[in-house]
Amino acid sequence: MQIYLPDDLYAEVKSRKLRASELLQAAVRAEIRRQELIDAANEYLAELIAETGEPSPEDLAWAEDFVAGIKAQLRPPAEEHDQKPQDHHTRKAS
Repeated sequence: MQIYLPDDLYAEVKSRKLRASELLQAAVRAEIRRQELIDAANEYLAELIAETGEPSPEDLAWAEDFVAGIKAQLRPPAEEHDQKPQDHHTRKAS
């Protein structure tokens, strides 16, 4: 198997004396694991939807708000200074 590295990436690997073969193996293993986790999550969601039905528009809006709150908390502090923390953990029963 041959792989292509852009010149800048190749130079970085060489300058740091990294072992390209080991890096590639680790990257491929990590990508395979990532895809396995995505597949498992998709299977779980399909089972959940089969059991409970499709989420309502309100449920989807709540989930989007919840994720936005998590992402806001993950931003660097410089971006957060003007934002008030929000409680995204409480969900209204539907």
